[in-house]
Amino acid sequence: FCQDELAELDPGTISVPDDRAEQRTCLICGDRATGLHYGIISCEGCKGFFKRSICNKRVYRCSRDKNCVMSRKQRNRCQYCRLLKCLQMGMNRKAIREDGMPGGRNKSIGPVQISEEEIERIMSGQEFEEEANHWSNHGDSDHSSPGNRASESNQPSPGSTLSSSRSVELNGFMAFREQYMGMSVPPHYQYIPHLFSYSGHSPLLPPQARSLDPQSYSLIHQLLSAEDLEPLGTPMLIEDGYAVTQAELFALLCRLADELLFRQIAWIKKLPFFCELSIKDYTCLLSSTWQELILLSSLTVYSKQIFGELADVTAKYSPSDEELHRFSDEGMEVIERLIYLYHKFHQLKVSNEEYACMKAINFLNQDIRGLTSASQLEQLNKRYWYICQDFTEYKYTHQPNRFPDLMMCLPEIRYIAGKMVNVPLEQLPLLFKVVLHSCKTSVGKE
Repeated sequence: FCQDELAELDPGTISVPDDRAEQRTCLICGDRATGLHYGIISCEGCKGFFKRSICNKRVYRCSRDKNCVMSRKQRNRCQYCRLLKCLQMGMNRKAIREDGMPGGRNKSIGPVQISEEEIERIMSGQEFEEEANHWSNHGDSDHSSPGNRASESNQPSPGSTLSSSRSVELNGFMAFREQYMGMSVPPHYQYIPHLFSYSGHSPLLPPQARSLDPQSYSLIHQLLSAEDLEPLGTPMLIEDGYAVTQAELFALLCRLADELLFRQIAWIKKLPFFCELSIKDYTCLLSSTWQELILLSSLTVYSKQIFGELADVTAKYSPSDEELHRFSDEGMEVIERLIYLYHKFHQLKVSNEEYACMKAINFLNQDIRGLTSASQLEQLNKRYWYICQDFTEYKYTHQPNRFPDLMMCLPEIRYIAGKMVNVPLEQLPLLFKVVLHSCKTSVGKE
């Protein structure tokens, strides 16, 4: 994008090309992504580089200012900055199998969040030294890895609580489901692939006739009962010929955000597991995920109003030359990713049931700091992960990639929500105008 294209708002300049619709870009270098690796969307090159760096305990040096540009062509020029960006984007080093075999072991959704101090310890090699000293002092008789209660063979104990960096092996899936669902496993679920090894090219089981698990149906119904799917009440109608100012549009966006946030608070109180967690944990979860929840709902259940009525209002707002020229690069990236994500959701036509599950999965993020019941959150997260998979495979038999496609949207939502925090508030009216204009126009041509 460039400023002139923003000024013209020509539909062809900022809509996602057709050949881009099925592509993902690596969050590290921008190359073509091949799937979700160690918690984030990345290419094979960056996935392999991250794994080698962590497994071999590499300590790199940057000859510049530690802010080298990462692109497909330049990513090999500075290994320090490449590893730094991997960590900053949320790649989970604890998801790497210590035996060096393919397949990660992290079952948390999306990127992990670690402090600047922890990143610095990894980049300087200090954390590697601390781990080596810890295991030399405590011995390795139990063959367990730091931060995990799992054995080296990665086979879960049926009675144990699985940590967020544990993978569910095929031969442990029956015990896993019995622990989290309390029911026996249908025969065709005994051979489910690792949940996080999905990619756009993953071989999946052939479609077959099946029924929906009764407990899945019950829990999905409970999630739907907690949702307020009524149209938004914030007025978004405007007289013809009226020119909307930046301040008026910003005020409208704030009122919409207020209503959407209020709905999330009411939603939490109606959740089927509300009594299972503390108010402190709910407060922590909401404060960390409210932007993601609002973004998810705006792209799905409220999309007709957001990309219809609100788009009509933003069309009557004309940004000044100064607003156009001061628009940030971070805002440009948010625009591009929002347009892509809108087209992805529009293509998938997410059902209310899938939306309810995705929302619960995203909300139940055990990697958020300050939680008192992380292990309990992980159990709930995995319960609704399975339920969502059960439902999509039952209802969309001939779309074997549908479930992984839905799940891969969640880290993208988290990434965009995190980036939007850094966009100056005065730039939000222009950002929404560009996104809504592009999406509405491109869909109208279909």
